[in-house]
Amino acid sequence: MNVIELLALAAIWGASFLFMRLAAPELGPIPLIALRVTIAAIVLAPVLRSATARSQFRSKAWPLFVVGVTNSAVPFCLLAYSTLYVNAGVDSILNATTPLWAALIAVAGFGGSMRLSQAIGLMLGFAGVVILTWGTLIGGASALPLAIGAALLATLFYGFAVNYSKRHLAGVNPFVVAFGGQLFASILLAPLALFFWPKHAVAASTWACVAALGVVCTGFAYVVFFRLVERVGAAYAASVTFLIPIFGMIWGTAFLGEAITSVMIAGCAIVLFGTALASGNLGWMLARSA
Repeated sequence: MNVIELLALAAIWGASFLFMRLAAPELGPIPLIALRVTIAAIVLAPVLRSATARSQFRSKAWPLFVVGVTNSAVPFCLLAYSTLYVNAGVDSILNATTPLWAALIAVAGFGGSMRLSQAIGLMLGFAGVVILTWGTLIGGASALPLAIGAALLATLFYGFAVNYSKRHLAGVNPFVVAFGGQLFASILLAPLALFFWPKHAVAASTWACVAALGVVCTGFAYVVFFRLVERVGAAYAASVTFLIPIFGMIWGTAFLGEAITSVMIAGCAIVLFGTALASGNLGWMLARSA
């Protein structure tokens, strides 16, 4: 059952890149993400039925705001912008570098330490990114380097948010963290969304993508993720990171006709292996398979 839920979660989060690639060109990145986080906040709002949850929300309002900015509002918008130019499969692979940044930021700004194997993992991970994007950067359109940079900057924000949450939101109900992050992200993005709102009528298919992003890929996905954390632990649940690119490439190929090239496969393999080393998950994964 746990394996099925993990695979389902990877498939759902992998599909988010597909939905962003479909909806961002018509709605624009900021309106799309404002809708995504607002819908997700509504889906997650029932957590506040608990008096304990309401108390935690009030006492941790500022850290929740910071997480909302750094783990949702900014990185979601950056990834949505990236999908305007980069295919869904590549974007999902770039997203998998998040643990690399988390490990680096833990050392640089949060007093963490790094073993030699983790340092090697960092170098391998970034080498995989170079392999994955080199041909695109050299032979692609002028907007592609900025789009790839936006995706990597998004993962940098994710990496900061992971470390910030560990320090400032330890012991807080994870559903309160999820709801608070989406709520504050929606408050931050609402005025920007109104400013950038498209002047043309939006197709029904685009609204369907918006609903899927908000309800399934964000609200429901958080419920599944934190249920896995409670049932089998954070390390097992976090291993979804290594599965998301697989589904990102599958959905991109199945619904957008994106090609899966040997360079993508090689870059993905190196990124994921380096990420596993850098995040300290490789030994855990090997132990689980023994």
